[in-house]
Amino acid sequence: MPRRAPWPAGACANPAPRRGCRPAKRSDEHAPTAASHAARRHAVQLWGRDAAQIRTLRTRGENTRYLPGVALPEALGFTTELNAALAHVGAGGLLVLAVPVAGLRPLAQALRAQGQEAPQDFPRHVLVLAKGFEQGSRLLPHQVLEQVFEGWARQPALGVLSGPSFALEVARGLPVALTAASADEGLIQATVRALHGGGMRIYASADLLGVEVGGAVKNVLAIACGVSDGLEQGHNARAALITRGLAEISRLGLAMGARTETFMGLSGLGDLVLTCTGELSRNRRVGLQLAAGKPLDRIVAELG
Repeated sequence: MPRRAPWPAGACANPAPRRGCRPAKRSDEHAPTAASHAARRHAVQLWGRDAAQIRTLRTRGENTRYLPGVALPEALGFTTELNAALAHVGAGGLLVLAVPVAGLRPLAQALRAQGQEAPQDFPRHVLVLAKGFEQGSRLLPHQVLEQVFEGWARQPALGVLSGPSFALEVARGLPVALTAASADEGLIQATVRALHGGGMRIYASADLLGVEVGGAVKNVLAIACGVSDGLEQGHNARAALITRGLAEISRLGLAMGARTETFMGLSGLGDLVLTCTGELSRNRRVGLQLAAGKPLDRIVAELG
């Protein structure tokens, strides 16, 4: 089982107080949510390429589309300039990429290009929130980043944050436990210092691949559970899908080189149960609407 990280919450990895923890742009609720939590104790700057979206977040003080009514911290900074965001983080800060898998490669390429100008100042620690496989390459998020940063002298340490979490509940400060996975102990410490505290507990794991596999494959099973529920197949059927689905996830992970115990933890069983049963689960909603006969493209468009 993943161990609880022993380091207390406190200053960010950057030696300067209240500086350096920065989630990058994501098109939905996760970037403002992660930024809000970290900004309670650290200087955080949220970057986004959509100037109108960033302007709305800054002027209204909330994510009106995905998290209406949840106030963003006044200390949270905003920018659309990637070089300014990287300068804010610095070499000792924690760079958090809160983008969907589809946007991860182009963002990483832009970061590398920007970092060429002053490689000594590029963040040593990069944390990814994306879950899933990249379409076409079938790579996991950390594998995408490894490809992009391959051969670069300033290749950063990589990690992922995953586990059972709905953004709305995290934004409201409700209790949540997550797994931070990386082969780099310094990155784990930086993540704990940035995010561990309040209602959020961070547990550490060295099984980066296993944590990512659990977060990716559970989405398929959540859709299946939504279809089953929509067709009124009963609680027994849902339990069977979750249980046998976990077995399939575990076998896939082991074949890819992951550890068995990872799938019994937060990023495996925990994330699977929440996504397959929670009313806030987007993937479960997809399954429910598929069962009702709605076309997939329409469902996706309405979810945003």
